[in-house]
Amino acid sequence: MRTVHTADLTAGERAQLRVMLDAAFGERFTDTDWAHALGGLHVLFESGGRIVAHASVVQRSLLADGVPLRAGYLEAVAVHPGHQRLGYAAAVLDEAERIVRAGYDIGALSASERAAGLYVRRGWMLWPGTTAVLTPGGLVATPDEDGSTYVLPIAGPPAGGVLACDYRSGDFW
Repeated sequence: MRTVHTADLTAGERAQLRVMLDAAFGERFTDTDWAHALGGLHVLFESGGRIVAHASVVQRSLLADGVPLRAGYLEAVAVHPGHQRLGYAAAVLDEAERIVRAGYDIGALSASERAAGLYVRRGWMLWPGTTAVLTPGGLVATPDEDGSTYVLPIAGPPAGGVLACDYRSGDFW
């Protein structure tokens, strides 16, 4: 296992990683999802010379009831289908969570129903309030994300209220 910044991934590693993520997520993994996973730290688990598990930690700005927070946001957490249920997800998450705890005010991610239990078992908490995005036109509620946005509290449990993320193309959360 190793951690590497996007800037230090070779072209071959980026291509191999994209192929693995496409295999893990299927057609749900879009070019925009790929772009969201870039620009931060990648935790890679390799087996047999191939990347079989991945988690990316990218910096995002969140507002918790108007209080700005530097967030370590997890993106593209995946294990290749042929390597699932072997502990690779726990391994990459251990390191990703260490990075979040060491360098950010809070961790955050958006989880599918299928993956939510993994995060809850690890101490992630469903955001107890509502979610929104800070768009160029102002704050816009994102009610579809209210049941899938999880946080890793660094300084105690979240108080709730409105959690707003910075604007980006594609899925806001």
